[in-house]
Parts: sequence; structure tokens; C-alpha cells
Amino acid sequence: MRNLLVLIAILLPLLGGGSLLILRPQSETARRIYSELVVILAAVICWAAIFANDADAFVFYSFTRGFTMEFRADSLGMIFAGMISLMWPLVMLYAFEYMEGEHRRTEFYAFYVMTFGITLGIAFAGNLITLYVFYEMLTLVTLPLVSHYGDHESMFAGRVYAAYTIGGAGLAFIPVVTATMKGSTDFIYGGTALAGVSPMLLQVVFLLGFFGFGTKAAIFPLCRWLPIAGVAPTPVTALLHAVAVVNSGVFAVIRLAWYVYGPDQLAGTWVQNVCVILAAFTLVYAAVQAVRARHFKRRLAWSTVSNLSYMLFGVLLMTPMGLEAGVMHMVFHGIIKMTLFLCAGAFMVQTGNSYVYQINGVGKKMPWTFALYTLGALSLTGIPMFCGFVSKWNLLLAGAQAQTTASIIGVAALIVSAFFCAIYTLSVSVRAFFPVGGKDLYSGEGRVMSPRGGEVHDPGWMMLFPIAVFSVVNVVLGVYPGPFIDFLSKVAAGLV
Repeated sequence: MRNLLVLIAILLPLLGGGSLLILRPQSETARRIYSELVVILAAVICWAAIFANDADAFVFYSFTRGFTMEFRADSLGMIFAGMISLMWPLVMLYAFEYMEGEHRRTEFYAFYVMTFGITLGIAFAGNLITLYVFYEMLTLVTLPLVSHYGDHESMFAGRVYAAYTIGGAGLAFIPVVTATMKGSTDFIYGGTALAGVSPMLLQVVFLLGFFGFGTKAAIFPLCRWLPIAGVAPTPVTALLHAVAVVNSGVFAVIRLAWYVYGPDQLAGTWVQNVCVILAAFTLVYAAVQAVRARHFKRRLAWSTVSNLSYMLFGVLLMTPMGLEAGVMHMVFHGIIKMTLFLCAGAFMVQTGNSYVYQINGVGKKMPWTFALYTLGALSLTGIPMFCGFVSKWNLLLAGAQAQTTASIIGVAALIVSAFFCAIYTLSVSVRAFFPVGGKDLYSGEGRVMSPRGGEVHDPGWMMLFPIAVFSVVNVVLGVYPGPFIDFLSKVAAGLV
């Protein structure tokens, strides 16, 4: 039963989005209802698959001997699939109001819906080949979303995005071929034995795969594409480039490190140290870039680059505690960053402004938006009682427990990055409610007016409701994370 549900959950958004391109309904109401229903139905089926009893892998298609597409709903995949299935319907709702008045909305909704199915394919991939195929498809189906506006800046962002991600996929193909020829591509906790290959060559292949899959996870120096891709509509930058696409990169690295290679082949090697130190460098480097960034969404994009390396740092410690903390931050950061990006998008469409200095005084006109933004900022900084503190604290404990030179460097980097995080997130809240230099841009003579008509104000319920939901989840998981942590501990130990 689970196999059928998984297959339907993946295919429904792909067929639904494709049908939208063919049918092209003229009514905006029809487009919205159709898109939301497809996404909600796929999400419900996905959760039905998660709670089904059987967990056997099944072959969907065999290209040739040893090259098969296989799906399986294991515990790690269910975490990723469950996360995106909860987020997608909410952000789809947000997109309806955000995209009001925009051109090519049919194309936007169609590719947005199809991306849901592709991401579920990555989550439920049963072997490295299937993951790689959907990983490549994710680039192709999100490229039209990145370049949606069709202007020079958007087309340039699309070219950069394609160059980086397709180039990264080329590197990622090397471990796929190696695993196919010398071992097994199936995902098995703890890794599989890759026979007939020298340890040094295996480690070099892993490094190439790390950079290949790590391109979508924006590891240095392959991180430039992410801030540039911020020119896309905010629903794209929020759900795809803060959660789905970039977390697919992290998810793929987890699969490669823990389910193909495993701690026995990587722990204590030079390649592990290189990867851990590179992740530590990236998280500090990107945090500094976030402080320097003046464009609101670009600042949040650099923050995403930094936090993706938090996840990679935990995963690459090659300890169960590190894996637990890395996956935990993948989920919690997704919740937090959704809040921040959606608030940024609300500010941009309501004011027509995009830069941090233009936030001065807007908190009085958009109190709900920036109050919820502040909750997210406090969480991302690592303040107790929010979920960001829980995951960052566990990452620090995992790094200290590993007791290696690379892990200690990483712990120091985490602490330094948290300081910069407080600067680049909370300074926005300060500007919103306490204008720098007393220069309030949204009151008095010459104040900024909304491009949508009238004075600047909080967005409508379709944009504000998803932000509020993510904010509530942020607090709930910060106050009561116990059950989720217990489940993650079992996943990280290979017990479920």
C-alpha cells in the first residue's frame, strides 16, 4: 500500500502541474483552486504513505542492468518528505496574493506544483541513481522559476543557477558510477562496502561527490549562485532556495556520507577533515557576507548559505549525535527561514522597496509582519525558547563530543557565526521599530506609499496566515522539542 501512495504522491504534482500548462485556465480563481487542490492532495497522500505500515523498496523503472529507479519511504526520507509536505500548501497560498498582477502566473503555478513532486522524488529515492535523476530534474524544473520575470537580471540569475547546479551534477555523477560498478547504490544505514577500489580513490570520489551535491547546498566556493537567484519571486526564494532545493543538496550529502560510504570508510580520514573545515569556513564566510549585504533578500540568502553549512558540519562529523543535530537543523532552519523570507517578501510587495535601509520605521505600518519576523530572527540567532536554539545547541554538543581538531574549529566557527547572525537579523527589527537616525520613511510628509494603493500596511490573510503558522511552529518546537528529538535520535542511530 505504501508503495502505491509514494508513487501517487510523486506523480500527482508532476501530472497536475503539466496539465496546468496544457489546460491554461483563463480564470485566476480556477488556477488557484486547481493548484492548491493538487498540492494539498499530494501532501495528504504523502502523509498517508508516511503512516503506512510496510516499508519495502520497489523498482519503478529499470533503464539497464544495475541502473534502476527505486523508491522507498525510510525514516530519513519521511522526515524530509513530511517537512516539505507541510510547507508547500502554505506557501502556495502565500504565492496567490504575492503574485497578484504579475504576468505568466499559469507558468509560475505549473512549475511550482511540479517542483513539489520532484522534491518528493528526492525524499523517497531508494538508491543513489534515483536520487541523482530527480536531483537533475530539480534543476530543470526550477530554472523557469528562477528566471520567471524574464528581465536581464532574472535571465542572468538563471544562467548562473544552471551553470553551477548542472556543473555540480556532473561531479555528483562520479560517485554514482563508482557505486554502481563497485558496490551497491542502495541506501543502507552505515554505508555499503565498495569492493575493489583503493581507500584513497574512494575518498577522492567522495570529495567530488561532496562538491557535486554540495553545490545545491551552497558550499564554498560554489555558493555564489544562491544570493544571485534571490531575484526570483519570494515564494521561489523562500520554499525552493531556502528549503527544497538547498535542503535537497544537504539531503543528498547525508545519503552519500551515511548511506553509501558510512562512518567506517570516512571517519578519521583526510577527506572528512577537509569537508568539516570547509563547512566551518563557509558558515563564517557567509555570515560575514550577510552582514555586508544591503539587499533584504540577499542578506537572507547569505544567511541560508551559512546555515546550510551548519547542517553539513553536523552530518560530516560522522557521529550519530552529529547526524541528529544536522538533520534537526535542516528541519528547524527551514521553519525559521520560511518565516524570514515570507516577511521579506511581504515588505517588498507592500512597499515596493528591497533594501535594508528602506525598512526604517515600517514596523509601525506592518506590525504583525515585523513582530513575526523578530520571532524568527531571535530563533535563528539561537535564543532559548525557540527551535533555532535547540538545533544550534545540539550542533555545539556534537562538535565538542567528536573531540577532533576539525570539530573544535567548527565549534569555534559556530560561535562566531552566531554573533554575526544576531547582527544581520536583529538589526532589521531595530530599524523597523526604532528608525536609525530617527528617519521614519513611512510617516509624515513624503512618506512611502504602497505600490498596491494607499498607505503601507500588513499584507492580506493569504500572506500573513502562513507566516503566523511557521512562527507558532517555531515557538512550539522551541518549548517542547522532546518527541521530535527522541525520534531523530533513533533515526541517527539507525534504529528506525
